[in-house]
Amino acid sequence: MTYPMIIQGGMGAGVSNWQLAKAVSQTGQLGVISGTAIDTIVSRRLQLGDPGGHMQRAMGHFPDAGMVDRILARYYRPANGSGQRPFRTPPMISLDTDQHTQELTVLSNFAEVFLAKEGHENPVGTNLLEKVQLPNLYALYGAMLAGVDYVIMGAGIPREIPGALDLLADHQEVSLKIAVGALNGNRFYATFDPKVFMQKKLPPLQRPRFLSIVSSVLLATMMAKKANGRVDGFVVELPEAGGHNAPPRGKLILNDLGEPVYGDRDAIELEKIKALGLPFWLAGCWGTPEKLQEAISLGAEGIQIGTALAFSEESGFTKAIKKLTIENIRKGSASVFTDPSASPTGFPFKVLSLEGSLSEDDVYQERPRMCDLGYLRHLYEKPDGKVGYRCPAEPEPAFVAKGGHADDIKGKKCLCNALMSNIGLGQMRKSGYCEENLVTSGDGIMTINRFLKDGDSYKAEDVINWLLEGAV
Repeated sequence: MTYPMIIQGGMGAGVSNWQLAKAVSQTGQLGVISGTAIDTIVSRRLQLGDPGGHMQRAMGHFPDAGMVDRILARYYRPANGSGQRPFRTPPMISLDTDQHTQELTVLSNFAEVFLAKEGHENPVGTNLLEKVQLPNLYALYGAMLAGVDYVIMGAGIPREIPGALDLLADHQEVSLKIAVGALNGNRFYATFDPKVFMQKKLPPLQRPRFLSIVSSVLLATMMAKKANGRVDGFVVELPEAGGHNAPPRGKLILNDLGEPVYGDRDAIELEKIKALGLPFWLAGCWGTPEKLQEAISLGAEGIQIGTALAFSEESGFTKAIKKLTIENIRKGSASVFTDPSASPTGFPFKVLSLEGSLSEDDVYQERPRMCDLGYLRHLYEKPDGKVGYRCPAEPEPAFVAKGGHADDIKGKKCLCNALMSNIGLGQMRKSGYCEENLVTSGDGIMTINRFLKDGDSYKAEDVINWLLEGAV
């Protein structure tokens, strides 16, 4: 069995878009789309007139034309020159979400994977977060309908996903245990029945390979031995990686800058990972030709790389963000802060310092505090046994009224809306406020300098070709 030497990081939301995944896959390595919040992303692309017609072209290959018609009728707007206007936002997904939300999630994931695979024969993966559980069954099914080859998942312990892939491949009903702060020890599940959803007979699907993102031998061992289906390998991620990081083991200690301190307990014994007998890739500042060769010498199949690809021409970041970041890199002033409290998930989150962005406290304090996308909400059981939803990034009165503690909102930032702004899909509020961005990056941000010798931009292919120099 052959594996890619390089896996493109699944950077959400929308940074690892179909254009980037396609560009990487066409080099023969594994391009990966991010499935995080893709329903909102696709709905907003449609409301901008579907530039290039890509969404509608992909949706034309979906097996249920009626479903496509319903989504287009609700979200598609012809492009016009009237300037920015508020987006119509899909309903926040819930434990008992409606048919429309399911259709939008399935169709959006289908479209993104379809476009990434269009025009070539090489594999494509999708990246999802265990922490964002509620959309995952619908997201997986949509990606599988488009023939996705790999599913890569982190930010938690996705023990039930391998078995879900087995069932979805045959369009069988599947359930997923959902993390709910339960008062009485009750268990809650999300269920999805593809046959009821599609209401037509479909041929069995390809079961994609499943890679679990792990940050410890313990987690890798648990996934290898206790998952409810086949785990095909691991992405072993170190805390230098961008986005969310696993928290340090033991008591949280901060350095002089206020960042989490990782120690010996957080070191990963690669020999023990290797002993599990499954292929693995190394992530987190492994993105150089020398580190690629080192990874292979340590028994890895290769590496996962995100940061260098995140600022390439094909990625979803806006041109303005790429330009400002590259200017800072050229000046040697680009810096990344591991924020222990910004993310509503409670995981440390890497933040790239950019002028005018929400990385600056005074800019964030000017933002109206709200939660209207809700991907990172926490689920809890109400006294009446029903499930409630609260987010540490929502207004304090609302959060406390739902049983949250005021201390839990300190330093929390709305990542959902900020990440939409990163890719040019930020919401324009009726008040006139337009959502600002909050950019994440890995610690290896300065390595991008090597691609800027001949200009202020570079392609994903340039990164892959550089990495493969002298590869064995």
